[in-house]
Amino acid sequence: CSQYYFYPRPFCPNCHSRNVEWRTVSGKGTLHSYVIAHRGHPAFDAPYVIAIVKLDEGPKMMTNITGVADPTPDKLPADAPVEIVYEDVNENVTLPKFKLV
Repeated sequence: CSQYYFYPRPFCPNCHSRNVEWRTVSGKGTLHSYVIAHRGHPAFDAPYVIAIVKLDEGPKMMTNITGVADPTPDKLPADAPVEIVYEDVNENVTLPKFKLV
């Protein structure tokens, strides 16, 4: 059916075909929804933005928005354009995150 989907799985959630393949996407999308977390976590400096990004190709994915100093709702408008950035956590782990454009 040629529909993009995320998270990866062995069948298409739209047409249920098992004839699936990996595809490269643009890395661009829009900010669909988010929450600003003010409580600390060992992996993140508070406050940080937990977001749902809708990719231009259609799927939505949970991620973080980076590069917003002192995040507030007025700095993070709904449907704001975003693009992917990669954060190397260590030599084996790289996380996809997004920044506003």
